[in-house]
Amino acid sequence: MDFTPILNQLYGVLWYLVPFFLIITLLKSAWFKGVFGEFLVNLNAKLFLDKEQYHLIKNVTLPTENGSTQIDHIIVSRYGIFVVETKNMKGWIFGSPNQKTWTQKIYKYSSKFQNPLHQNYKHTKTLESLLALNEDHIFSVIVFVGDSTFNTEMPENVTYGTGYIRYIKSKTLPVLTELDVKRITQKIEAGRFPPSFKTNRDHGKHVKQIVAKKEPVHSCPKCGAAMIMRNVKKGQHSGNKFWGCSSFPKCRGIVSIT
Repeated sequence: MDFTPILNQLYGVLWYLVPFFLIITLLKSAWFKGVFGEFLVNLNAKLFLDKEQYHLIKNVTLPTENGSTQIDHIIVSRYGIFVVETKNMKGWIFGSPNQKTWTQKIYKYSSKFQNPLHQNYKHTKTLESLLALNEDHIFSVIVFVGDSTFNTEMPENVTYGTGYIRYIKSKTLPVLTELDVKRITQKIEAGRFPPSFKTNRDHGKHVKQIVAKKEPVHSCPKCGAAMIMRNVKKGQHSGNKFWGCSSFPKCRGIVSIT
């Protein structure tokens, strides 16, 4: 029996499936999640913030002393400058303002990620330097999009979905004039690197270099707080060193040193 027609038909079906699998792979990639998250934040800003009062600047890469820093969104208004960091994540999110790392938990799987408040701190300080403004005029905002839930109490500037719009609108005291807003917007546009593939590529290389130079971060496996080198004081292992949670005795997480 000649199977050639059947095989040819099967190959034809498989070729049609290739684009489908490529699209699925793209949709699951970290790059797409980041882009889609930023798109949602941009869309909400355009829908719910008066563009005459709030001026949105997207994907801003600014020079720093040792390279560059990239800001997802800057919103300039008479009520202050809002520096928005977007996180597209799912699962339970655990963290506190002072922890170096936060925790994402999906069923039994847990992973650590940089505290976004610390990440956004560099962004706000870079803007302070560029604009020569008082830090009280610049607000850090973190917005999570995606199917995630906060499982610890978060500060008011760490929000979910459209919550960042409510936070921005909660600032009702004018601290800048219309002339200030225009000047600041122009200065940001003039001071940023041109939005381009090259700018994103160069910034990506800079981030990889920073990560490569950093020493491993020791975080508590239970609560995510920083770990401290301690000594065993009693028993047969007296004198041995181990990593103990800095929140002890509230948290008794330990990591052995092998």
